[in-house]
Amino acid sequence: MSAEVLAKKLGHDFSDKNLLRTALTHRSYGTPNNERLEFLGDGVLNFAIAAALFKRFPELPEGDLSRLRANLVRQDALHQLALSLNIGNLLRLGEGEMKSGGSQRPSILADALEALFGAVHLDAGFEAAQRVIVDLYAPLFDQLKPGQAQKDAKTRLQEWLQGRKKPLPRYQMLSTSGAAHEQRFEVSCEIDNPPLRTTGHGASRRIAEQVAADNALKALNA
Repeated sequence: MSAEVLAKKLGHDFSDKNLLRTALTHRSYGTPNNERLEFLGDGVLNFAIAAALFKRFPELPEGDLSRLRANLVRQDALHQLALSLNIGNLLRLGEGEMKSGGSQRPSILADALEALFGAVHLDAGFEAAQRVIVDLYAPLFDQLKPGQAQKDAKTRLQEWLQGRKKPLPRYQMLSTSGAAHEQRFEVSCEIDNPPLRTTGHGASRRIAEQVAADNALKALNA
């Protein structure tokens, strides 16, 4: 995958290609690198998510909004989104970082995604960056349930079943597809009582399991 394909996935055509290049450059590679862009992107992301939540949940108090935002901007969420974009395949890393698996390290991928947000902001302004962020986060926004902001789908499903003294769900890998750097995973979530089987797809097994669990929650109206 090329940087141009990544830009297309983000929905932004960079006028300044150097910004895109810098956003994908880790400090181990040399300078300029993406540390300053990551700093900027972190601020852009927090404001964009806060504004989106403020609009989406007009009756929600400040504390709940803050918890929702914290859940969406944490490293794990950014890492999952970065995996879905296959950012690791495009990172410019120093030799040592590359050999140690830096292209798949959650912190490096999360920082690179924030750097991309910062790069879009510098290239075309906040509204362009906000549009990229809101579009990318759309699936995560759809999964939000106020009051459950701090809990992911697997946790909520487990608690729902435990609260009714029912057996816990089982997750099973069904298939993988695609090239090594663009793999897609399919996972099933099976529940004995009530009998239910759902599936989920994602750029990692963890994401696929979360999607399968979320589909189970929807089927159970939980």
